[in-house]
Amino acid sequence: MKRRTTTFLMAAVWALVALPAVHAAETPNEGPYNEQADARVDINEAIAKAAADRKQVLVIYGANWCKDCLALNRGMGHGSLSHEVNKRFVVVKVNVGRFDRNVDVANQMGVTLKKGIPTVAVLSPEGQVLGATLGGELADARNMGEDAVMQVLAKLGKS
Repeated sequence: MKRRTTTFLMAAVWALVALPAVHAAETPNEGPYNEQADARVDINEAIAKAAADRKQVLVIYGANWCKDCLALNRGMGHGSLSHEVNKRFVVVKVNVGRFDRNVDVANQMGVTLKKGIPTVAVLSPEGQVLGATLGGELADARNMGEDAVMQVLAKLGKS
């Protein structure tokens, strides 16, 4: 009897220890695209910051599962691309999930997600859409160099 009780208690302890791991697997993916964020609030905050800083807003639509989105994020995080982007833009990243989140926000900016992600829109400091990728220009970001990405962004940011 003592042996069964000990076995039962050990099983109960192991079950409790395993619970946080199960719960952790159910939490949103860690990554650059905040899956809990309110995209409209984030964009409005970026517009306010851009107006104060006299910059444009770069809205990047992507997802944490997307290898090209992650590659673009890494590329914008260091080197000359990072320097140029930070000099010209206030950046806001919008999570599109599995193309089931914030699609309406993208559509309002004239951004199509059908050609692949990441995709971007450039806004003026007043919130006007200056340009957007329409043909999957960044959808192969992991194979693009810094110069190619900057050329895409430069075309979009001309007012």
